[in-house]
Amino acid sequence: MSLPRQGALGSLSGEARREESFRIRNRCAEYYKRHEIPAHLNNGDEERYSNDNFYASYSKGLPHNERGEVVSDAYLQYLNILNSGAPHAFEQLPTGTPPANFVRFTDPQSGLAYDLEGIDSHQLAMPPCYEFRSAGEMAEIAENYWLAVCRDIPFNDYDSDSTTAAAAADLNQFAAFDGPRDANGQVTTKTLFRGLTPGDLAGPWLSQFLVWDIPYGAQKVPAAIAYGLPANTNYMTDEASYIAVQNGVKPSIVPQPMTPVHIHRGRDLANYVHIDELFQAYLNACLLLITPKNRGGFAAPLSDGNPYKTSKTQAGFGTLGEPNFKTLVAEVATRALKAVWFEKWFVHRRLRPEAFGARLHWNLVGGIPYEFDDAGLTAMRNGVLNRPEIQQAGYFLPMAFPEGCPTHPSYGAGHATVAGACVTVLKAIFAENTTFGQFGIKPLQPKRDGSGTEEYQGGDAESLNVGGELNKLAANVALARNFAGVHWRSDYTESIKLGEMVATYFLHDTVQTYNEDVYFSFTRFDGKKVKISKGHIGV
Repeated sequence: MSLPRQGALGSLSGEARREESFRIRNRCAEYYKRHEIPAHLNNGDEERYSNDNFYASYSKGLPHNERGEVVSDAYLQYLNILNSGAPHAFEQLPTGTPPANFVRFTDPQSGLAYDLEGIDSHQLAMPPCYEFRSAGEMAEIAENYWLAVCRDIPFNDYDSDSTTAAAAADLNQFAAFDGPRDANGQVTTKTLFRGLTPGDLAGPWLSQFLVWDIPYGAQKVPAAIAYGLPANTNYMTDEASYIAVQNGVKPSIVPQPMTPVHIHRGRDLANYVHIDELFQAYLNACLLLITPKNRGGFAAPLSDGNPYKTSKTQAGFGTLGEPNFKTLVAEVATRALKAVWFEKWFVHRRLRPEAFGARLHWNLVGGIPYEFDDAGLTAMRNGVLNRPEIQQAGYFLPMAFPEGCPTHPSYGAGHATVAGACVTVLKAIFAENTTFGQFGIKPLQPKRDGSGTEEYQGGDAESLNVGGELNKLAANVALARNFAGVHWRSDYTESIKLGEMVATYFLHDTVQTYNEDVYFSFTRFDGKKVKISKGHIGV
């Protein structure tokens, strides 16, 4: 065997390597150039109520009147600035509070950013969200109120608690409610506040990836949360605090150190998603899946498309190995945020649930006419609005955060879009059908008081699998924002699909860059199988 010629740098070198690099980049660009540009349609509320102070559109941070309705001239100025796209113009956004005490608008220009990996954010689209006046919107706000009422009930008590039973029974009164139902088409305590994807209704309410301590190299990160807001306290339940928040006043109460507690109820989940890094839960899941059992992980097998799963001489590292996988999970998050920020700021501008709750307050207490769905409003008045805690709040939606929602529109949801993207990447990396029975690991659930964990004893314990628990993780994190009062259910259901598409195209571009013979495959949220290889996405 002869020595390779001096200066040989693999199969290609010099000019040939540079040209092939250019061809790879160009092929991806041409691939996306051939994609149709979708229609970006909204629900029409902005135009429909343009003569009524835009009461069905997002306006937080702008100046508002005494009912929390936006000042029309300020809203029109805000629209003109968004439509201009000029970076300097955003500094002229009108504000409802002086700068020293103002919560600034959250990155509207992210929706105008480009990317050099994956599809352009403007080539994806979400369907219009529910109209303010629709039965679907009223069904969703009814669930939001029940989420607030049930915020402090342990997940382990859902099947025995009278309040969660009342919530499930009441949601059955809304034909338009599109949350999960059982085989008989009923909302029950076993489906209550859960997600809609494969695995969401299996096992305990909380995903395994939020229960286990996280192996982090030579360190271990406890699953218990150690920072949060004052216990069992709700906010924005009077006119003065509501209007101050709508005008963008900074909160005086912020998360503080607390006695560590395992996530065991909705308020804990709300505390978790209040100050998390958006890819945090999925990086933690990756660490659990990839770490050996003797260091606290699951040692999950890799997906069959990874050639290093069966290689006798090589292990992945910078490509198709641990550093690559962990980076991919975090990297896709920014692409997801750009996609959903375009939808939020430049297409839908959906109002937040807290604003809908304020419209209910001023309608029921002040007689202000808003165009509600009549049947839905009657059902709410006979149901959740009759609860003493809601009446004590003046029919405002009780919020888990003193500042209410963040300073960006509701639809889609940032957490949910990132969840959809990151979970899709994880399902592509690992063998998603692997069960906990195959791991030889007993699933856990939080104790009723959150003081620790215990074995889950359900009959489906051994059949819980990686893909299902990842889907459940996406639902837990996305719907945690609903527990806080800051998002609608459809913000979750449509945003995880958007994130899934972002991740699909992101993986398409990623696979083109590998020297290895590799493909990615995963099960979509709708149950369909996807395979991504060099130059092809197959469903």
